[in-house]
Amino acid sequence: MFFELGFGALLALLAVLLLAAFRILREYERGVVFQLGRFWRVKGPGLVLLIPGIQQMVRVDLRTVVLDVPPQDVITRDNVSVKVNAVLYFRVLDPQKAIIQVEDFLMATSQLAQTTLRAVLGKHELDELLAERERLNLDIRQVLDAQTDAWGIKVANVEIKHVDLNESMIRAIARQAEAERERRAKVIHAEGELQASEKLMQAAEMLGRQSGAMQLRYMQTLGTIAGDKSSTIVFPLPIEMLKGLVDK
Repeated sequence: MFFELGFGALLALLAVLLLAAFRILREYERGVVFQLGRFWRVKGPGLVLLIPGIQQMVRVDLRTVVLDVPPQDVITRDNVSVKVNAVLYFRVLDPQKAIIQVEDFLMATSQLAQTTLRAVLGKHELDELLAERERLNLDIRQVLDAQTDAWGIKVANVEIKHVDLNESMIRAIARQAEAERERRAKVIHAEGELQASEKLMQAAEMLGRQSGAMQLRYMQTLGTIAGDKSSTIVFPLPIEMLKGLVDK
């Protein structure tokens, strides 16, 4: 009886060990296998057989990870304090490095993204931060990609989501935009006056070449305003004609 119980327990133990030896990895997963504490190889996807008690496996997801970078206090190069948050897209290319070279690659990438965001944006002025986001996204991505390469991580993209300004800075930017619009309006008006004066000068030169051209221009102007009954027509007369009337 005792022998039968011992044999049954042994069979149950063997069954448990056999079930623990089989692991199934999905298509997007890889298994970093350690044998007696030392790295052995990367396995997967599919069915993986391990030696219980001797080999251990750590699963690594190879899909793209979307990491939200929390709002960071950034002081720009022109001493403006803003809050900036971003989103980071990255994936694991080398599971061995991601497990061995860093303790927690997700946490490490998140912390590195926060410090890099503050460091890169602090080198630029507020106007660049608001108007040149694509170039800043590229700069941040290149810095992160270079630093995470040792961890077997590839940074695919970085996008600045929102730039939060305080109320006083928003009002200052609105005043600056209004002043810029007024400046442009004055410049356009001055350019129009300059062009009009040039055209008038050209017209005067052309009318001065012929003695009767001015009189024809007067008649054309009178014909234009003759239909308006509320207008007062002032018809210029040559001084010679007035002298003749006075003499008579």
